[in-house]
Amino acid sequence: MSSRHHIQDFMRGRMIGKIEEGRKITDVAREFDISHSVISRLWKSFKTTVMCSRRHGGGHVRSTTPAEDKYIVLSAKRNRRTTAQQMANQFLAASGKHISRKTVARRLRGGGLYARRPVVCVPLTRQHRTARLQWCREHHNWTEQDWACVLFSDESRFSLSSDCRRQLIWRESGTAYCPENIQEKDRYPTCSIMVWADIMINGRTRLHVVANGTMTGQRYIEEVLLLHVRLFRGAVGDKFVFMDDNATCHRTLAVQDCLDRDGIQRLVWPARSPDLNPIENVWDALGRQVAGRNYPPTNKNALIRALTEEWDKLPQQLLDNVVQSMVRRVECCITLHGGHIPH
Repeated sequence: MSSRHHIQDFMRGRMIGKIEEGRKITDVAREFDISHSVISRLWKSFKTTVMCSRRHGGGHVRSTTPAEDKYIVLSAKRNRRTTAQQMANQFLAASGKHISRKTVARRLRGGGLYARRPVVCVPLTRQHRTARLQWCREHHNWTEQDWACVLFSDESRFSLSSDCRRQLIWRESGTAYCPENIQEKDRYPTCSIMVWADIMINGRTRLHVVANGTMTGQRYIEEVLLLHVRLFRGAVGDKFVFMDDNATCHRTLAVQDCLDRDGIQRLVWPARSPDLNPIENVWDALGRQVAGRNYPPTNKNALIRALTEEWDKLPQQLLDNVVQSMVRRVECCITLHGGHIPH
């Protein structure tokens, strides 16, 4: 849409009247605070047509009707992965009318549809959805104060080729394959490390690197529960709740016995529910910080050092915000799975 502001007909008449009185175009332009060229064109048009009102044009004729616009939007909603060019071809086959890809994109924007990356999530069975819905209903009445007593934990793997896919670059047209505009990435990264951490309101643990092998139940007790979780239990008190997922090493009898000995209450967690864990957003932020460093890590030791430094630099307000979002996450999960939110 044009951003030009057209002059009212009354104002046009006043300008023409000033010039007919003998005033100079420059003086009229200065008086009305309008550019000299606009006044000059107005005066030339008046001398030719003897009219000071603006002649309104018909504008560009739309290539589609409102009914055809609705058809384009419905076609996109039926198959959201169809490209604009494919929809233009389908429209040509259905109506015999040729429209461009840009026309399709404009009609979709008019219908509230925009091209975005799809959200990636894990596949869920009927049992998973039922368990998630039941869990969310049980915790729907939890307040931000209730979630503030929960210590959220998780592991995540980072590699030298990790990329959050949000790091953009500035480049000239036609220079996509110039060396300075290319980011190399192995399909199967050879250097990667597993890290573990906990977050809660007004606190976090140190970033723990799981080195030399995989996490087992005994390692989980010695490196995580005894060194980190037990300290938070003592600081928070009886209201403290510990959250971890359903990984095999987390659910051994030895781990449960360790939690029971220290009086640590565990939050039952639904399977395949990483979207409910707020620490996933923190991992995403940490990956972006590492990928955006002036000198990205090039070896394993540098990667560990970068992750540790960026973890300590993450603002606590970010961690607090994602934990406080648990109320909204539970409500969204209930709505997504067709559950009823009690009033």
